[in-house]
Parts: sequence; C-alpha cells; structure tokens
Amino acid sequence: MPDIMLPIARKSGTTDADIFLLPQRQSQHMSGSGTPFPNEGLLAGRLAMNDMTTPVARPVNPRFSSGPCAKIPNYNLDLLADAPLGRSHRAAAGKAKLAEAIELTREVLGVPADYRIGIVPGSDTGAVEMAMWTMLGARPVEMLAWESFGEGWVTDAVKQLKLDATVRKADYGHIVDFAQVDFDKDVVFTWNGTTSGVRVPNGDAIPADRAGLTICDATSAAFAMDLPFDKLDVVTFSWQKVLGGEGAHGMLILSPRAVERLETYTPDRPLPKIFRMTKGGKLIEGIFKGETINTPSMLAVEDYLIALKWAQSLGGAQALIARADANAAAVRDFIADKDWIADLAVDPATASNTSVCLRFTDPAIKDGAAFAKAVAKRLEKDGVALDAGAYRDAPAGLRIWCGSTVEASDVAALMPWIEYAYRAELAAQ
Repeated sequence: MPDIMLPIARKSGTTDADIFLLPQRQSQHMSGSGTPFPNEGLLAGRLAMNDMTTPVARPVNPRFSSGPCAKIPNYNLDLLADAPLGRSHRAAAGKAKLAEAIELTREVLGVPADYRIGIVPGSDTGAVEMAMWTMLGARPVEMLAWESFGEGWVTDAVKQLKLDATVRKADYGHIVDFAQVDFDKDVVFTWNGTTSGVRVPNGDAIPADRAGLTICDATSAAFAMDLPFDKLDVVTFSWQKVLGGEGAHGMLILSPRAVERLETYTPDRPLPKIFRMTKGGKLIEGIFKGETINTPSMLAVEDYLIALKWAQSLGGAQALIARADANAAAVRDFIADKDWIADLAVDPATASNTSVCLRFTDPAIKDGAAFAKAVAKRLEKDGVALDAGAYRDAPAGLRIWCGSTVEASDVAALMPWIEYAYRAELAAQ
C-alpha cells in the first residue's frame, strides 16, 4: 500500500510553522478496492510538507514595513527624554531643536551650503505638493512616472493644476528613458519607486546647464542613495522612511534656482496657507531656519534628531548607503538561484536598495494575488516579517524594506522563511 500524509494533532502554543505532515501506513484504513481518504490526493501533491524544514534562525526585528520603517537599532523611548514637550515650538528650546534638525540634515546628507532646507507639513506628500503648486506653470512641464506615487504626481499636475504636461511612463519594474527627457522643461519625478523597487541609477542624464527645474521626490532614497544635488533643484523626503522616523513631517530642500523661481513667478491659482513660501515677492527665510508654517510635533522632532545623530555616529550618508546596499544584497543573493521568485526590477542597474520588490514566478501558482497575500500573512503570523506584502497598486508579490535602519542579519534570517511560506502555501492550494 502507498504511504499517505496525515496531519499530526496541533499542540497548545504551536503555529502553522510547527506543524508537519508525517507518513503513516494506510493499509488498515483502505477498503479492498483501494479507495483513498478524501485528502489523500491533496497531501500527495507536488510538494509534501514533510519535505520542509522550519527555519531555525528568526529575525530579531521582524519590521520590514516600507513606511513607517524600522526604528534605529537599539531604539528605546528613553532616548526621547530631552524632547521639549509641553513647550511652544516658538520658544528658544523649540527653535533650537528645529534648527538643529535642519543643520544635521545638511551635514549627514551633504546638502550644499547655498541650498535651503525646510521642515514642512504633510510629510513627503506635502513637500512635493508645495513645490508643484508654487513653481509649476512658469515653463512647460514633463512628468515622469514608473510607480504609483509618480502616477499620483501626474494626476495632480494634469487634473488638479490643469497643466498641459508631457507625460512619460514606464511599467512596474522599469524606469523611463531619461535620454528622451527634455530638461529645458520643468521635470517632476521620483528618485526611487517605493512601490516598484526601481530607482534612477545616477544623475548623469540630467544636464548641468538645464533651463528647467528638476523636482525630485526622494522620500525612499534620501539617506540610502547618492543624490546629486547639483542636478536637483527641489528634493523632498519624509522622516518615516530611511531613518525610521515618525510620520506627518516633510523635508523640502531648495536650490538657488528653485528660490529664484519662487521669487519671480506668481502662479495664477489660489495657494493654501501651508503652501505659501514667499511674501512680497521674497522667500520667507524663517521657514528654512526652523520657523515652521504650522505646529510640529516636538516629540517627532526629537525622534528625528536621535536618528540623525545615529547616522552621524556611523559616518554619515555613505555609511547609511552601505548598510542599505548590504541589506538589498542579502535578498538578491538569496533569490539568485531560485526559479520560483524574482526581482520585480528588470535591470539590476536600476534595482532599488531600499524598497526591494519581489514577484512569484512558479507557474504552479493558481492565483498570484491571493497567493502573495497568503505568503505575506503567513510570514506575519509566524512573527518573522510584518507588513511585507506588495503595495496595493503594485503587481502581486512581496516588498522587503532594506533601508539603513534594518540589520543585514535580520534580512538574511528572513529569507529561508520566505521559502518556507512559499512552499507551505503552494502545498495548501
């Protein structure tokens, strides 16, 4: 008689990851005609659970969310003890903290001395919208999109601002051909596609003598990728990404050319108060010295300062980039010889080192979207990866955040669990 696989009884406290199906003799259970149990066909399928081994190592920190992202290593709330809580952000203590956040940002990122840095409301979204609403319209506009957030900026430019923009798009996993972009126009783009796992490899295609402004959403790139500030006129990001800060606050970095645009161009549209950066045709310099447009959270400011000082202690931007590179390499080394999973990024030169997006390629998978969600759910249930599913508008798969606050050892420990979850869900189809 052939062997069949019967599930062993679940013991109290066990998870799906602890359950194995063990072979048992069926002769005493089979009828003379050889009629199998109802579940015999399923359990004798392409993959049997008894062929799987539960991974031994587990990530110490299972937080792989792409925003808000993992806090800095060894983070604890005691680090926030110096936050001036219950104080006005306009008091000397509050102003000093805000100014320090701006100057440490400049130091860690290597922002040129003549670029302004402001803390603005609305996270990265608020920062991008401020730039678009106040600067676009003076020249023709070109919008570049290769993932959902870039698509959002296209929608705002075309449908909200009513601009007759040239729109260039690429499918998920690709970026647009920058050689075709007209930089005598104002160009808006994301440096790194948080939802697609692809990035601009460098700024070589952006001419130094461009006539237009470059407005760059760098929220999942800042602190983890080289940003050529001489090629970028507006750079935006939020605290919640690569440095693992808290949400709601955005950073707006302006080149002298961007400031000139603000001071010489008045858009023919109403501007909400939180978008206004000039008064009487002159830049409101206080915004870029810590005099925020609206009230910031001083607790979040302190949290950002802690992360900046941690980055500074490592050696600054290049050390942060190296950490992200190592994390992404741990994922790509693992999938390199696998025939059931692949990088969503098609060209390794444009593959992200922060938001690493993966797709399942096994033809035996019956429903790709449901399968990917089930794998992500299993990883979370087993406590090894939280929030690792693909973004809702992106192709089905996984998205593993590999930013600078993540430890490479945790990424490496996660990889066998991804294979375990894949095989478990394949067997469960």
